[in-house]
Amino acid sequence: MQAIRFAGTQRIETVDRPWPTPADGEVLLRVRRTALCGSDGKLWHKGAEHTPGHEIFGVVDQPGHALHGRRHAVYMPVHCGQCERCRAGQTHTCESQSTLIGWNRDGGYAQAVAVPAQCLLPVPDDIPDDLAPLLLDTIGTAAHALRLVQPLMREPAALRVLITGAGPVGLGGLIALQDMGAENVCVADPRANRCALAEALGARIRPVGDRSRRFDLVLETSGNLAARDQGLEVVAAQGVMLWVGENDAPWTVHESKPVRRKDFFLVRSFYFPKGDHEANLALLRRRRASYEQLVDHVFPMAQMAAEFPLFMAGERIKPLMRAND
Repeated sequence: MQAIRFAGTQRIETVDRPWPTPADGEVLLRVRRTALCGSDGKLWHKGAEHTPGHEIFGVVDQPGHALHGRRHAVYMPVHCGQCERCRAGQTHTCESQSTLIGWNRDGGYAQAVAVPAQCLLPVPDDIPDDLAPLLLDTIGTAAHALRLVQPLMREPAALRVLITGAGPVGLGGLIALQDMGAENVCVADPRANRCALAEALGARIRPVGDRSRRFDLVLETSGNLAARDQGLEVVAAQGVMLWVGENDAPWTVHESKPVRRKDFFLVRSFYFPKGDHEANLALLRRRRASYEQLVDHVFPMAQMAAEFPLFMAGERIKPLMRAND
């Protein structure tokens, strides 16, 4: 089969690899779509031992298996199902497994991938292929983060919200907030095209780095350290600074007066528990017209070397790699 190799120093190659052989408890998934994700930029620069791609959707291709022919998205964290966190339904924070599909085992920038059956999330037929990958990072990560802090927040209609970063998770957060009833949502991003889409979706645009207003909720999705610093300063007293974006660089918190002299919550959120899947499907159905605006390009695997740099430069919102069709 064909697969994508991230060779390091921003080099991307299409290579031939053997078709995966599923181990016990695994299935072979023939990939239909894999969404590009900004976190893969780390592997684009450093290189990857495994095939990247962690926002995967496909069809089980294993004759004789009970799931053969069924459509599924792939849940990224491999989890034991037995530890305290898994038994509590928090499968994304498993205490005994640290394997992430597309990071330290092969992912979905390929024609096929072997995945643990426990990591299959069924996708009903009314969800089109081009929206199915959004159930993962764009919807799953953003919606889980907001559900996590909902008990700490005011009524959604009264919330003053700032989202820093208008990438897929930030825009996914905007849509999820609107679904909750939030009406006053501001977005800050340095890219004009992303701001334009956020505005078209109903957000108000704020200048990047502006500290002149206070917000009850700051949803930080960019991973930019300056945006984190800004969030700590502009979150209102008794408000929530919700940290979702990622950055490998050390973050030093500057204990300035606007940070030190108030009560507020700083919450980190990672991915989502498997139990959120039905709620995420329902959210996608309710807000389908909005989510459709995020998928701005679908391309064949052979074009990955040209398309990934465009995505990393911010010229695409949520492109999808197409395989096997």
